[in-house]
Amino acid sequence: MEWLKAVHIPEAMNTGKPKSYKIMHLLTEVENAGATYSLQYSFEKMEDFKDFEREFLDDLNDEVYKRYTGNYVFFPSLLEEI
Repeated sequence: MEWLKAVHIPEAMNTGKPKSYKIMHLLTEVENAGATYSLQYSFEKMEDFKDFEREFLDDLNDEVYKRYTGNYVFFPSLLEEI
């Protein structure tokens, strides 16, 4: 979590594409012997999201993969606030 807050999130935010982020802790844990977190980025426009995905997401995810292989699950979801 320290690396995520100190390195990964600042790198993502410094792209200028996300407008904000949230780190959420799953309170209804399934039996997985550990804590579950969700990192959510918010974007002002769909174009910002698409640019972020196309230009930056692979490199950001590669570093997470190198550090945490076998200890995390990544699945992109695109949500709309109503």
